[in-house]
Amino acid sequence: MAAQLHLSVPLPIRASLSSSHRPRMAASTTSLPGRKLRAAVIGGGPAGSSAAEALASGGVETFLFERAPSGAKPCGGAIPLCMLDEFQIPYHLIDRRVTRMRIFSPSNLEVDFGKTLLPHEFIAMLRREVLDSFLRSRAESCGATLIPSLVTDLEVPASENSPYVVHYIAGEGSRRKEKLSVDVVVGADGANSRVAKAIGAGDYEYAIAFQERIKLPDEKMRYYEDLAEMYIGNDVSPDFYGWVFPKCDHVAVGTGTIRAKRDIKLYQRAIRERTRPKISGGKVIKVEAHPIPEHPRPVRVRGRVALVGDAAGYVTKCSGEGIYFAAKSGRMCGEGIVRASEGGMRTVGEGDLRREYLKEWDGKYAATFKVLDMLQSVFYGSDAAREALVELCDDEYVQRMSFESYLYKRLAKGNRWEDVKMLFNTIGSLMRCRIVGRKSEVLSF
Repeated sequence: MAAQLHLSVPLPIRASLSSSHRPRMAASTTSLPGRKLRAAVIGGGPAGSSAAEALASGGVETFLFERAPSGAKPCGGAIPLCMLDEFQIPYHLIDRRVTRMRIFSPSNLEVDFGKTLLPHEFIAMLRREVLDSFLRSRAESCGATLIPSLVTDLEVPASENSPYVVHYIAGEGSRRKEKLSVDVVVGADGANSRVAKAIGAGDYEYAIAFQERIKLPDEKMRYYEDLAEMYIGNDVSPDFYGWVFPKCDHVAVGTGTIRAKRDIKLYQRAIRERTRPKISGGKVIKVEAHPIPEHPRPVRVRGRVALVGDAAGYVTKCSGEGIYFAAKSGRMCGEGIVRASEGGMRTVGEGDLRREYLKEWDGKYAATFKVLDMLQSVFYGSDAAREALVELCDDEYVQRMSFESYLYKRLAKGNRWEDVKMLFNTIGSLMRCRIVGRKSEVLSF
């Protein structure tokens, strides 16, 4: 979601078009007549830019469509340490290196969730406008053609060998209508994806993230020098959390919810009240709101179209982490198309996209999304459960396992006896907060 921090432990989009008439396109290995495979990437955020870079680098003729190159999606802007190296993000783009994470329970019990960080470890905080601009520029340098434009429609072909036609309005503020024919499409155009709607990708739940950027006096900004904060409780969100994340010269203060979207401004007032002593005297310099997917779409590949990032629904529960998974899905999709097309020399079909992209993605990350979904349902359902969550987060073993999973995107190697201890501590915390007992009563009834 807007906030990109991952505590892997106890931490109406409508596609109204029917899919029944869509052509089911099989894998194809047809050579192209004297040209390279032509790809359109719709959306120039981390997912789209990473896809475009991989495609262009691999020999595919690539067109990257971005509606507002000067804008940015509302986002907490935290990325894991491994992303800096894996995606070669220059360190000078980092606004803040967070080494202290403080979590506040509904009763304002606070826990420092950073005691186990090693000297070289930190959570990188970036502004999305800075990160997105860098990734788009790199895609261009690899050969992708950036087209600043609003994509208005994707025309789906009636036959396997016909092109997709991208209809768009060229230039920011322009009314000039254009179109471009392509062989394959990558939809990276966010939660309200026009590409997803065009291929009948199905419904999914979404949340609303709301964020204010607040410029603080210097002495108060120093408090957030290397500190990020999370606040949980029904007052700030019935199903997520509120946050204060430091940026270059301001803090991002926000919250999100799926269950009570119309009340998002009430929750924002609540997070401001919880943080009032620390942000008083600050000046709001920007207000942002945006829909965020809550689970993967029912359809992520159809014909010669693949969805990545938010368009595919790749945002984790519990943490709302999306930047890394957006960039990763874009790169995996782009590289999969390059492999299937033999460097842009042959056409690709639905079977290629499923095999080279979707199967690989699901094999690597589907289980992670399911586990975090389960954890959110357990620990974000009531204030009592949230108190138990914060209590558990004070355990150093829990913290280390969480940071291992988040910072490096790998399964942390735990200790068997510590794992058993953590399980009993979790049950104990839930029982003290009467969660296990209450659920047992409901089940026995």
